[in-house]
Amino acid sequence: MAELNGSHVLVVGATGVLGAELARQLALEGAQLTLSGRSREKLSRLADELGDAVVDQVAADLGKPSGPADIAAAVYGRELNGVVFASGVVAFGPAVEVDDDTLDELMLVNLLGYMRLMRDVAPRLPRDSFVAQISAVVAESPTAGMAAYSASKAGLSAYGTALTLELRRQGVRVLDARPPHTETGLAARPIAGQAPRLPQGKDPVAVAGRIVAAIREGERDLPSTSF
Repeated sequence: MAELNGSHVLVVGATGVLGAELARQLALEGAQLTLSGRSREKLSRLADELGDAVVDQVAADLGKPSGPADIAAAVYGRELNGVVFASGVVAFGPAVEVDDDTLDELMLVNLLGYMRLMRDVAPRLPRDSFVAQISAVVAESPTAGMAAYSASKAGLSAYGTALTLELRRQGVRVLDARPPHTETGLAARPIAGQAPRLPQGKDPVAVAGRIVAAIREGERDLPSTSF
Protein backbone atom coordinates (compact mmCIF):
# COMPACT_ATOMS: atom_id res chain seq x y z
CA MET A 1 0.00 0.00 0.00
CA ALA A 2 1.11 3.57 -0.68
CA GLU A 3 0.92 6.12 2.12
CA LEU A 4 -0.41 9.21 0.37
CA ASN A 5 -0.97 11.37 3.43
CA GLY A 6 2.02 13.71 3.65
CA SER A 7 3.63 12.35 0.49
CA HIS A 8 4.95 14.63 -2.26
CA VAL A 9 3.48 13.79 -5.68
CA LEU A 10 4.27 15.34 -9.05
CA VAL A 11 1.20 15.49 -11.31
CA VAL A 12 2.12 15.98 -14.96
CA GLY A 13 -0.80 17.04 -17.13
CA ALA A 14 -2.60 18.64 -14.20
CA THR A 15 -4.36 21.17 -16.43
CA GLY A 16 -6.32 18.45 -18.24
CA VAL A 17 -9.72 17.27 -17.01
CA LEU A 18 -8.46 13.89 -15.78
CA GLY A 19 -5.15 15.27 -14.48
CA ALA A 20 -6.94 17.97 -12.49
CA GLU A 21 -9.34 15.44 -11.00
CA LEU A 22 -6.45 13.19 -10.04
CA ALA A 23 -4.82 16.16 -8.33
CA ARG A 24 -8.03 16.91 -6.42
CA GLN A 25 -8.41 13.35 -5.19
CA LEU A 26 -4.74 13.04 -4.25
CA ALA A 27 -5.09 16.25 -2.26
CA LEU A 28 -8.08 14.75 -0.43
CA GLU A 29 -5.82 11.82 0.48
CA GLY A 30 -3.44 14.28 2.12
CA ALA A 31 -0.78 14.41 -0.60
CA GLN A 32 1.34 17.50 -1.19
CA LEU A 33 1.42 18.29 -4.90
CA THR A 34 3.69 19.80 -7.50
CA LEU A 35 1.48 20.56 -10.49
CA SER A 36 2.68 20.68 -14.08
CA GLY A 37 0.86 21.57 -17.27
CA ARG A 38 1.14 23.73 -20.36
CA SER A 39 -1.22 26.52 -19.27
CA ARG A 40 0.10 28.78 -16.53
CA GLU A 41 -3.38 30.27 -16.09
CA LYS A 42 -5.07 26.87 -15.59
CA LEU A 43 -2.33 25.78 -13.20
CA SER A 44 -2.86 28.91 -11.14
CA ARG A 45 -6.61 28.34 -10.94
CA LEU A 46 -6.15 24.72 -9.85
CA ALA A 47 -3.53 25.71 -7.30
CA ASP A 48 -5.88 28.32 -5.86
CA GLU A 49 -8.61 25.67 -5.62
CA LEU A 50 -6.38 23.15 -3.84
CA GLY A 51 -4.78 25.67 -1.51
CA ASP A 52 -2.14 24.38 0.89
CA ALA A 53 -2.03 20.97 -0.86
CA VAL A 54 0.03 22.58 -3.65
CA VAL A 55 3.71 23.14 -2.86
CA ASP A 56 4.78 24.18 -6.37
CA GLN A 57 3.62 24.54 -9.95
CA VAL A 58 5.54 24.57 -13.21
CA ALA A 59 4.24 25.55 -16.64
CA ALA A 60 6.05 23.35 -19.14
CA ASP A 61 5.37 21.73 -22.50
CA LEU A 62 6.58 18.14 -22.91
CA GLY A 63 6.63 18.74 -26.64
CA LYS A 64 9.40 21.32 -26.28
CA PRO A 65 13.09 20.36 -25.84
CA SER A 66 13.32 22.02 -22.41
CA GLY A 67 9.96 20.80 -21.10
CA PRO A 68 10.97 17.58 -19.30
CA ALA A 69 14.04 19.21 -17.74
CA ASP A 70 11.95 22.17 -16.53
CA ILE A 71 9.55 19.79 -14.77
CA ALA A 72 12.38 17.78 -13.24
CA ALA A 73 14.04 20.96 -11.97
CA ALA A 74 10.84 21.95 -10.15
CA VAL A 75 11.05 18.88 -7.89
CA TYR A 76 14.81 18.85 -7.47
CA GLY A 77 16.02 19.15 -3.89
CA ARG A 78 12.80 17.90 -2.28
CA GLU A 79 11.96 14.24 -1.71
CA LEU A 80 9.49 13.01 -4.29
CA ASN A 81 7.24 10.07 -3.35
CA GLY A 82 5.20 9.72 -6.51
CA VAL A 83 4.74 10.75 -10.14
CA VAL A 84 1.40 10.78 -11.95
CA PHE A 85 1.68 11.14 -15.72
CA ALA A 86 -1.67 12.25 -17.13
CA SER A 87 -0.47 14.34 -20.07
CA GLY A 88 -1.59 13.62 -23.62
CA VAL A 89 -2.86 14.81 -26.99
CA VAL A 90 -4.96 12.95 -29.56
CA ALA A 91 -5.18 12.93 -33.36
CA PHE A 92 -7.51 11.22 -35.80
CA GLY A 93 -7.15 10.15 -39.42
CA PRO A 94 -5.89 7.31 -41.60
CA ALA A 95 -2.41 6.06 -40.73
CA VAL A 96 -1.05 6.89 -44.18
CA GLU A 97 -2.29 10.50 -44.02
CA VAL A 98 -0.91 11.67 -40.66
CA ASP A 99 1.66 14.40 -41.30
CA ASP A 100 5.07 14.74 -39.68
CA ASP A 101 4.13 17.59 -37.34
CA THR A 102 1.23 15.57 -35.95
CA LEU A 103 3.36 12.45 -35.53
CA ASP A 104 6.06 14.45 -33.76
CA GLU A 105 3.66 16.09 -31.31
CA LEU A 106 1.88 12.82 -30.52
CA MET A 107 5.10 11.02 -29.74
CA LEU A 108 6.74 13.90 -27.88
CA VAL A 109 3.81 14.67 -25.58
CA ASN A 110 2.42 11.16 -25.11
CA LEU A 111 5.68 9.22 -24.85
CA LEU A 112 9.10 10.77 -25.45
CA GLY A 113 8.65 13.69 -23.05
CA TYR A 114 7.67 11.23 -20.32
CA MET A 115 10.66 9.00 -21.08
CA ARG A 116 12.99 12.00 -20.81
CA LEU A 117 11.35 13.07 -17.56
CA MET A 118 11.71 9.58 -16.07
CA ARG A 119 15.35 9.46 -17.10
CA ASP A 120 15.92 12.42 -14.79
CA VAL A 121 13.38 11.81 -12.02
CA ALA A 122 13.20 8.02 -11.59
CA PRO A 123 16.74 7.53 -10.19
CA ARG A 124 15.86 9.99 -7.39
CA LEU A 125 12.68 8.22 -6.27
CA PRO A 126 13.04 6.62 -2.84
CA ARG A 127 11.95 3.15 -1.78
CA ASP A 128 8.15 2.71 -1.52
CA SER A 129 7.46 5.51 -3.99
CA PHE A 130 5.33 5.09 -7.12
CA VAL A 131 4.90 6.08 -10.74
CA ALA A 132 1.37 6.05 -12.19
CA GLN A 133 1.20 6.48 -15.95
CA ILE A 134 -2.16 6.99 -17.66
CA SER A 135 -2.25 5.24 -21.01
CA ALA A 136 -5.52 4.32 -22.78
CA VAL A 137 -7.64 1.42 -23.96
CA VAL A 138 -6.15 1.84 -27.46
CA ALA A 139 -2.87 0.47 -26.05
CA GLU A 140 -4.74 -2.85 -25.73
CA SER A 141 -6.91 -2.51 -28.84
CA PRO A 142 -5.29 -0.30 -31.52
CA THR A 143 -8.04 1.45 -33.42
CA ALA A 144 -8.46 2.28 -37.10
CA GLY A 145 -8.40 6.01 -37.69
CA MET A 146 -6.26 6.41 -34.57
CA ALA A 147 -3.17 4.42 -35.55
CA ALA A 148 -0.58 7.01 -34.53
CA TYR A 149 -2.35 7.79 -31.25
CA SER A 150 -2.72 4.06 -30.55
CA ALA A 151 0.99 3.57 -31.19
CA SER A 152 1.96 6.36 -28.79
CA LYS A 153 -0.17 4.85 -26.02
CA ALA A 154 1.00 1.29 -26.71
CA GLY A 155 4.56 2.57 -26.52
CA LEU A 156 3.78 4.20 -23.17
CA SER A 157 2.45 0.91 -21.79
CA ALA A 158 5.44 -1.03 -23.09
CA TYR A 159 7.82 1.47 -21.54
CA GLY A 160 6.01 1.16 -18.22
CA THR A 161 6.29 -2.63 -18.29
CA ALA A 162 10.05 -2.45 -18.73
CA LEU A 163 10.36 0.39 -16.21
CA THR A 164 8.59 -1.81 -13.64
CA LEU A 165 11.30 -4.44 -13.97
CA GLU A 166 14.13 -1.92 -13.82
CA LEU A 167 12.83 -0.02 -10.77
CA ARG A 168 11.80 -3.08 -8.75
CA ARG A 169 15.13 -3.40 -6.96
CA GLN A 170 14.98 0.32 -6.15
CA GLY A 171 11.64 -0.32 -4.44
CA VAL A 172 9.64 1.88 -6.82
CA ARG A 173 6.29 0.61 -8.08
CA VAL A 174 5.00 1.48 -11.56
CA LEU A 175 1.26 1.45 -12.30
CA ASP A 176 0.05 1.39 -15.90
CA ALA A 177 -3.60 2.50 -16.15
CA ARG A 178 -5.46 2.06 -19.46
CA PRO A 179 -8.91 3.57 -18.99
CA PRO A 180 -11.63 3.33 -21.65
CA HIS A 181 -12.87 6.44 -23.44
CA THR A 182 -13.51 9.03 -20.75
CA GLU A 183 -15.47 12.28 -21.00
CA THR A 184 -12.51 14.62 -20.68
CA GLY A 185 -13.26 16.63 -23.83
CA LEU A 186 -9.93 15.57 -25.34
CA ALA A 187 -11.61 14.03 -28.40
CA ALA A 188 -13.14 17.42 -29.18
CA ARG A 189 -9.67 19.04 -29.18
CA PRO A 190 -7.59 16.88 -31.54
CA ILE A 191 -4.35 18.22 -32.92
CA ALA A 192 -5.38 16.77 -36.30
CA GLY A 193 -8.43 15.17 -37.88
CA GLN A 194 -11.93 14.84 -36.49
CA ALA A 195 -13.20 12.35 -33.93
CA PRO A 196 -15.64 9.69 -35.12
CA ARG A 197 -18.91 9.32 -33.30
CA LEU A 198 -17.95 7.87 -29.94
CA PRO A 199 -20.11 6.14 -27.34
CA GLN A 200 -20.73 7.83 -24.01
CA GLY A 201 -17.46 7.81 -22.11
CA LYS A 202 -16.68 7.11 -18.48
CA ASP A 203 -17.07 9.74 -15.77
CA PRO A 204 -13.61 11.31 -15.18
CA VAL A 205 -14.32 11.58 -11.43
CA ALA A 206 -14.93 7.83 -11.25
CA VAL A 207 -11.91 7.05 -13.46
CA ALA A 208 -9.65 9.21 -11.30
CA GLY A 209 -11.05 7.58 -8.19
CA ARG A 210 -10.22 4.12 -9.51
CA ILE A 211 -6.67 5.19 -10.35
CA VAL A 212 -6.09 6.78 -6.94
CA ALA A 213 -7.45 3.64 -5.27
CA ALA A 214 -5.00 1.55 -7.32
CA ILE A 215 -2.13 3.81 -6.24
CA ARG A 216 -3.19 3.57 -2.61
CA GLU A 217 -3.65 -0.22 -2.70
CA GLY A 218 -0.36 -0.97 -4.45
CA GLU A 219 -1.70 -2.21 -7.78
CA ARG A 220 0.64 -2.41 -10.76
CA ASP A 221 -1.70 -2.94 -13.72
CA LEU A 222 -5.08 -1.37 -14.38
CA PRO A 223 -6.52 -2.64 -17.68
CA SER A 224 -9.56 -1.09 -19.34
CA THR A 225 -11.78 -3.82 -17.85
CA SER A 226 -10.99 -2.54 -14.35
CA PHE A 227 -12.96 0.67 -14.84
